[in-house]
Amino acid sequence: MADLKSVLSQVLLSILITILLQRQVIESQGQPQTCLASLGNLNVCSPFVLPGTSNTTPTTECCAALQSLDHECICNTVRVAARLPSHCNLPPISCTRHH
Repeated sequence: MADLKSVLSQVLLSILITILLQRQVIESQGQPQTCLASLGNLNVCSPFVLPGTSNTTPTTECCAALQSLDHECICNTVRVAARLPSHCNLPPISCTRHH
């Protein structure tokens, strides 16, 4: 459960970070504006994805925003976020846990 929450937190945080970049992706890939709007709606989930948060149960609004996301929209956003480090001459991000 903790690992699932950690993975979900990292994915949602990546999505929130890339919302500003999503506009460029939408224009270049011809996706409808609904993807950007859906990603913007995820702002209500931010209290639940921040590292160290004591909030463990997302609100109904957060769950509804997550449910409304189109599969292709979220996958494209995660792909864009994964490419960001290479565009900034940084090493790839590794999300494995170091014990």
